[in-house]
Amino acid sequence: MTPSRPGVLTGLTVVFAILTWAVLQRVYQFIPAVPWTAIPTVLLLALGEAHTGWMTKARIRRKPDTTPVEPLAVARLVALAKASAYGGAVFAGVFAGFTFYAAGLLDQDTPRRDFFIAGGSFLGCVALVGAALYLEHCCRVPEDPDAAPDR
Repeated sequence: MTPSRPGVLTGLTVVFAILTWAVLQRVYQFIPAVPWTAIPTVLLLALGEAHTGWMTKARIRRKPDTTPVEPLAVARLVALAKASAYGGAVFAGVFAGFTFYAAGLLDQDTPRRDFFIAGGSFLGCVALVGAALYLEHCCRVPEDPDAAPDR
């Protein structure tokens, strides 16, 4: 499995931001307000993944007072990290589209509220993508310093 590429994640975010902005041009007045609960939810997910990455890295490197980690558990964590990175990038794009659309309507109460909530949710999704990339990085097998280089 290859590592997630930040360029692809950024591209997903931009594409979904443009699509969301375009859709909101026609349907914004018919949809409910953006829920504030996305912000703490995404931030808690990011915190959990960052902590899991930190603990997994210590277990892979067999630091004192840690138990060795099972290889299958590391593979599952990599799958979680990749899914979180791509999902976070998509939702970051959706919230960015909401933010860009609502930025033009800041003189009204509901769009102003949506602007701040969508902006906070966007930042939370960016934190989730960063934590997912960190978890993915922490799951790499360290190179063996005693191994002979391939030629």
